[in-house]
Amino acid sequence: MVSFLLIILASFVFIGVVVRTKSIASGRKGPGVMQPMKDIIRLWRKGAVYSKTSSFIFQMAPTIYLASILLAIAMIPHGKLPGIISFDGDFVMFAYILAFGKFWMIISALDTGSSFEGMGASREALYSMLVEPAFFIIMGSFALFTGYTSFYDIFSTLNYGPYISYLIGLLATFVLVLIAMIENSRMPVDDPKTHLELTMIHEVMILDNSGFDLGNIFYATSLKFSMYGALIANLFLGAVPLPISIPSFFIIQFVFAVAVGILESFMARFRMSHNPQFIFILTSVSLLIFFGVLLVLGKFI
Repeated sequence: MVSFLLIILASFVFIGVVVRTKSIASGRKGPGVMQPMKDIIRLWRKGAVYSKTSSFIFQMAPTIYLASILLAIAMIPHGKLPGIISFDGDFVMFAYILAFGKFWMIISALDTGSSFEGMGASREALYSMLVEPAFFIIMGSFALFTGYTSFYDIFSTLNYGPYISYLIGLLATFVLVLIAMIENSRMPVDDPKTHLELTMIHEVMILDNSGFDLGNIFYATSLKFSMYGALIANLFLGAVPLPISIPSFFIIQFVFAVAVGILESFMARFRMSHNPQFIFILTSVSLLIFFGVLLVLGKFI
């Protein structure tokens, strides 16, 4: 329960810190840290407009998408405290709950009958499929490293001994940061500020969403970023006492948000044809983590 509440609190300001970082990097004053959350609250107070050509799928999808992320967050522990839901192999269910929410967003884009939204949906499905192996290789590597298969047991028993194990933790952090960028359709895979339908991915999928539904989608992005930030924090806070781990959690979330803002400020968007190659690089780095774990455990002959 502690982890769930901490992630919710971090999500209120995460995108605000990203936007503020981008403003400072570009020499602008920019909006306040709470402005994105204020915009979401304003959207939640508005009614949604639905096309006559769409069905109940389009109306339900944003709420199911947000609910899937909240359910996935309930599985994430905080140090020595388990998540609300914890069992062996829970990281597999975690990944496929997120996939379930993404599936509903994809079919809702198809439900509108728009060729542009269908194009964005196909791209989002492709990138989510390509990034999935990297996540499973990372979690499988840490499961092998610790001998456990649940988030709580993996993170609470994770102990960095040899120097190479610290490199494994840093590589895992790097991969999780980029997975978060891809899953949230941010730079360098997608630009959330672009308005050219031919090059949009996530933004073109939500062109027909409005009001309360659009607020759910925007807040889901902030929640998903905070969720991956919690996974990164757990890589290093497993043995840290609670009075120290809570402020450390928020420091890691802040550093993660600043890193996202810096990446979006100084990285150019890739050409669409280069995105699959970039995502496959994450799988290659994840394999390095796997081989590093084998090396630490003495499994190489």
